[in-house]
Amino acid sequence: MRAIVVRKFGATPELTDMPVPEPGPGAVRVQLEAAGVNPFDAKMADGILDGKLPHDFPMILGVDGAGVIASVGPGVTHFAVGDRVVGKFLTPPAGHGSFAEYAVLPEAATLVHIPEGVPTAAAAALPTAGVTAQDMVDATKIEPGQTVLIVGATGGVGSFLVQLANMAGANVIATARAAVADQMTRLGAAETVDYTAGPIRDQIAAAHPDGIDVLYDLVSPPEVLADLTTLVHDGGTVYSTIWSADEDALRARGIRGGNIESSGRAPELARLLDRVAEGDVVVPIDATLPLADGVTALGATGARGKTVLTI
Repeated sequence: MRAIVVRKFGATPELTDMPVPEPGPGAVRVQLEAAGVNPFDAKMADGILDGKLPHDFPMILGVDGAGVIASVGPGVTHFAVGDRVVGKFLTPPAGHGSFAEYAVLPEAATLVHIPEGVPTAAAAALPTAGVTAQDMVDATKIEPGQTVLIVGATGGVGSFLVQLANMAGANVIATARAAVADQMTRLGAAETVDYTAGPIRDQIAAAHPDGIDVLYDLVSPPEVLADLTTLVHDGGTVYSTIWSADEDALRARGIRGGNIESSGRAPELARLLDRVAEGDVVVPIDATLPLADGVTALGATGARGKTVLTI
């Protein structure tokens, strides 16, 4: 089968042939039809999990994937051949990911059925970015009428955050270039701030002199985030997905949150899929590429939504 692999940490990803995996007891083999691309994929290739999880090389990349159950191992009860499924293809040992024609996953892993009416490509874009956004909104416990600033709103996580925060009743401010302000409005943003027009902090401070309730920052380095947190009134909430938050400084001001790493699994993914099936959440797909072109998508920046590989 074709797969995108690295042969060691830091190596250039390449498309190559790999053996078709066989499911053992309690596991299923998925014939993948689509795989979502995340910033984490490039970090994994560079070795971010080195020393944290055992790895197999050549290491097949890709966490998010969707397709059809092709075969099941002994003892599998929750899935059957032909079921449409989506999940996170990252279990120890790492290196048997979704950027491939087939992948094996324990049925107890983050793997769920795709509801009727949800396209496979849309499902593949959800697990990492969508569940991360949902985890952040769940952790914040947004109250209707609160003001929420999302820095990095046009990316994968941000596109879902705008929608979910709006659904929770927040007044959402999204940072975005003027050219995509309409897209942010359609997703649920009440305001957009063009980060190319001047410092975000200055623009928000002028428009909201009493401060904001929640800051979700998906892109800023520590020194920039520290400046932006001055917009949040004492007792508010700040979350960073890239570990830029100084949690001691936040606590000193009574600010909740800090650095967040998604812990959502199958139940959270199933809940999000139901919202998509009901039409409450839109899956913004910026680009769809064949697996053969997937190497070029790793580590790319500037996407307005999700990039999905078709397999």
